[in-house]
Amino acid sequence: MLESVQLSRNREKGTRMNASTLLRRVVTTALAARVASIGAVFGAAVLLALCASPHAADANDATISATDWPTWRGPLVGAAKHTNVPITWSATENVKWKTPLDGPGNSSPIVVAGRVFLTAANEDGSRRGLLCFDADSGKQLWRKELSAEPKELTHETNPYCASSPATDGERVYVWHGSAGAAAYDFDGKQLWHVDLGEFTHIWGYAASPVVVDGKVILSCGPGVRVVLVALSADDGSEVWRRELPEAQSKDEKEFKGSWSTPTLLPAAAGEAAGQLLISFPNELRSFNVANGEDVWTCKGLGDLAYTSPLLSADQPPIAVAMGGYHGPAIACRTGGTGDITADARLWLHDKKNPQRVGSGAIVGDHVYILNENGIAWCIELESGKKLWEERISSPSWSTMTLVDGRLYVSNMQGETLVLRPNAEKCDVIATNKIGGEMTRASLAFAGRRIYQRTYKHLYCFDASDGEKSE
Repeated sequence: MLESVQLSRNREKGTRMNASTLLRRVVTTALAARVASIGAVFGAAVLLALCASPHAADANDATISATDWPTWRGPLVGAAKHTNVPITWSATENVKWKTPLDGPGNSSPIVVAGRVFLTAANEDGSRRGLLCFDADSGKQLWRKELSAEPKELTHETNPYCASSPATDGERVYVWHGSAGAAAYDFDGKQLWHVDLGEFTHIWGYAASPVVVDGKVILSCGPGVRVVLVALSADDGSEVWRRELPEAQSKDEKEFKGSWSTPTLLPAAAGEAAGQLLISFPNELRSFNVANGEDVWTCKGLGDLAYTSPLLSADQPPIAVAMGGYHGPAIACRTGGTGDITADARLWLHDKKNPQRVGSGAIVGDHVYILNENGIAWCIELESGKKLWEERISSPSWSTMTLVDGRLYVSNMQGETLVLRPNAEKCDVIATNKIGGEMTRASLAFAGRRIYQRTYKHLYCFDASDGEKSE
């Protein structure tokens, strides 16, 4: 059982639960249909999109619009339905607003119902919070914090609160490492808080929540404790838990662990539940969403996993998982049970791989990724053949996102590169600079706007003339 659960429940919970249950069923159905029709999907952590007005007037009645951004990789985790988003901007061009931040952070913003949510901590990590901003003006509306004592370890390149928030359109969920998990309504009221115990590693934590089928699923680690747990979105009570000793490190200093946000593989026809794909030390693992049980594993990864798995639009989808710290990369056809390595693995890159922190994107039959060293690759999905590589940037930890037929990715100097997916050559169509501000976060998109978190500011870019796709 959980060490402690503090609950603050809505007195009208029965009515809201019925509406929430219906909402989640609609979301799941819509997601499955979209996955079958797009050419690029999935990559580390996931939430869903459905139809509603983009900016609800009352936060208490909020739902998720198809052009909101409810998780760190958006409504379809790497692919989105947004159009007319900016192609070019700068520190002065197409800037709708920028708001100062109190300190650095690696988590990414999410956007829903006219609000931008962001996690942040004070310098020593003793206070870890969720911040809410007005999406139209950038004004901070509220900040809610949890205390974290004793403080766990992290690295100077990974400030506390590296895990991004997630929303189901009714609540916002956060995981603050040893400070626990919590849910808030859109006005900042804490609805529940769960203490999941201490998690510590010299490089800190980063995996973000995944909300599916009324459950908030957390991959808690890395370090000497690694736990995959599902909590009720309604009240934080534990639905299921998996202790994962094989993914643990022998101590908090060992170079072993996973920072990978789970990727959702929706249930196929005839299946009772979807699956969660997570890159763990030495293997890509699939878990049943309903009960947390193992479905299948594909071996070949190394001891470190930073990126999230990518899924193609094939049926069954092809999954791509990439290790960190120059570790191996693999691709496999999803499906089956048990160890599927021999039958389903398509390729293994186990030599001379660059460091990879940010996840890539699958577009049609190709994988695109900006490696940590600033060199972009294009890989043939089924064969694993590298079609091209080109240095286009300074170092980057950010994840690549497909929006409106273009690939967007930022580097650590705050520059965002816009690429046209092209298997024949590296096709950079814009490089957008904002004055060299450090960022290790990924972009968020809502409507035709782009939101960027740097170590100094939260930016909103908006092309007032409605730039069109090329």
